[in-house]
Parts: sequence; C-alpha cells; structure tokens
Amino acid sequence: MATPFPLATQIHGLGFPVLCLHGHPGSAATMAVFTRHLSQRLQTIAPDLRGYGASQPRCPFQMSDHVLDLEALLDRLDIRQCLVLGWSLGGILAMELALHQPQRISGLILVATSACPRSDHPPVTWQDYLFTGISSIINWLNPGWLWNIEQWGQRSLYRYLMQQHTPTAYGYLAESGVAAYLQTSRFAHNALSLAIRQGYDRRDLLSQIQCPCLMLIGDSDRHITPASSLETAARLPTCEWHIYPQTAHLFPWEIPAQVLSTIDQWLAQHPEVITA
Repeated sequence: MATPFPLATQIHGLGFPVLCLHGHPGSAATMAVFTRHLSQRLQTIAPDLRGYGASQPRCPFQMSDHVLDLEALLDRLDIRQCLVLGWSLGGILAMELALHQPQRISGLILVATSACPRSDHPPVTWQDYLFTGISSIINWLNPGWLWNIEQWGQRSLYRYLMQQHTPTAYGYLAESGVAAYLQTSRFAHNALSLAIRQGYDRRDLLSQIQCPCLMLIGDSDRHITPASSLETAARLPTCEWHIYPQTAHLFPWEIPAQVLSTIDQWLAQHPEVITA
C-alpha cells in the first residue's frame, strides 16, 4: 500500500481553510500572490507537493500519489472541509481531490488548468534556454529591471509564459519562480511526463463535481490552451469562468490585482464555499 509523503507546508492566517496548490515547476512560495491576499481573512495552506520545493522524495512516484499526500495533509491538520485553489498542475489536483473526497471540498478555484490539458507550445531551441538563463540570472540580481526584460526576457521562454512583461511579473519570478524551477526534482518531471504520455483525461468524470467552481484563463496561454480550460469549465455543473485578454500561463503574476478582484467577487457571490 502506498505511503503518504509528509509535505512541507506554509500556513498563514485564520478562518476557513483554503488549500493552495502550485503548478509545475512550482512550490508553496509561488502561491504567495494568492496566499498574501487571502490570508488576511482566511487560513491559507500551501504545501510543497511531492518532488517540489522542500518536499523531496528519494524514489520515483506517480501523479496519483499527490492526491494521497494531500488527503493525508488534510487529515493531519484535522480539516473536515476546505476551499481549494489550484494553479496549472495544482488545478488538476484540485479536481482530483473533489472527485476523491467530494464531501471535503466546498469549492474550487481553477487557474490556468484543464481536466484534459493540451498545449500548443512551439519547439524549444538552445537559444531559448540560453536567453532564459541569462534573463533569469540578471533578474534575480536586479528584479524587474526593464533593460533586462526588453533585452533578454522577451526573447526567452518567458515570451510563452507571459504576454505582459512587467516589472511586477518579473518580481515574482525573482522572488520564487527561479528557485521553484531549480527545486523541482527529476521524479516530479517524470511523474508528470508519464501522466501526459498516458493521455491523462478526466473530462468524463467532471459531472460528479457538484461544488461551485471558478475557472480563470489567460487568453494567450500556450502551456494549457484556453480551449482546453473552457472545455473543462463547460463540463463542470456549477462553474463560472473568466478570460483575461493579453495574458498567458503566468497571468496571476502579470495582472495580480485583476485576478484577486475576480476571486473576491466570486467569494462574495458564493459565501457558502468559505462558511461551509
């Protein structure tokens, strides 16, 4: 029988619990754009998923092990019910949790994700890696420097992750993005790659998720296409969706104020998801 991995976890604030799940590559720190805001009135719980951040296993694992770890985390924290916010891979795991333990999930906030993720990312060249490395190092030393953004950032792989190359977005990259990439293990890469190769698809099960859902989408997302996100939203019985123009996969870092405002409005319209 599989054994849960003890996840390193950041917990902030008081109130109804919100489980915040990062993407790939990622870490709890990359969710700060959400947790800093939400923890002012709720309790945010942001784990490093197995194979990411400070949760480093010594052996291979499968995607299904993430759900096992998260269920064990909720048990350890004695959380009977929570709202789940998931970005990219985190959104996939949020839906898996809702399928596995529907009574435990009060609602879902799904960010740049899909139950059948599809990508239209162009082939990556050696120049892409070179420019990304140069821009990342300079940005780490001098976060948000416009010269670096214009000279290197917009010519790097960041051009597929963002449409709005702002100092704010690059500030988040310097704060947590690069570190999260470096701390993502080969086991995590392999688990995700295997799931994709095996044709991960939960679309036919989405009708079972009855809790209120909010889907947020960047209209120029190349990593998980807007079409695949919209298809997921359409199959969720009680899902509202919002598309942000001229944004890509990292849109919470591109336009944080707009994203947080959308979430606040949705929470105001659905108070049951944080008072259940």
